[in-house]
Amino acid sequence: MKFESTPISGVTIVELQVFGDDRGFFTETYQQRRFADAGIAAPFVQDNHSRSTAGVLRGLHFQIEQPQGKLIQVLRGEIYDVAVDLRRSSPTFGKWFGIRLGEAPRRLLYVPPGCAHGFYVISGPADVCYKCTDFYAPQHERTLLWNDPELGIDWPLTGAPVVSGKDQQGLPLSRCATYA
Repeated sequence: MKFESTPISGVTIVELQVFGDDRGFFTETYQQRRFADAGIAAPFVQDNHSRSTAGVLRGLHFQIEQPQGKLIQVLRGEIYDVAVDLRRSSPTFGKWFGIRLGEAPRRLLYVPPGCAHGFYVISGPADVCYKCTDFYAPQHERTLLWNDPELGIDWPLTGAPVVSGKDQQGLPLSRCATYA
């Protein structure tokens, strides 16, 4: 396992070591001591799995209270995964980071509490699994507008994305709740 920093503090790429042969492969996707040594020490309390078809865009989601860190992994398909820093005290407040995640190369993305998260499905269907550092609290869930011009996220769209009604109603950064 190799941990790689990104331009946003705490957002971390995890490169997995894959052992393969003619039977298939094996990889370790989480090991508490290795993650703690890399500065990701919060306990994970919930695992989620979503399946989406090509062209679906989910996000940008966050919880204003009970903020969640997320460890994202793609089991099938390919997505473009995005984290946006919503911590006003951060030097990268309002900045975003995006990366392709898929079956190969095998890598994960850790998005710390204080960031919004979303993804666009490049190939479908895509199965996305993610571990969370706090429980889902729908009363605290908020949505940052995925196409806010102030953010300027360069989504690799191949047409109009399929976006839920809730996500279409997301707020721009200038009107969105943020963290201290």
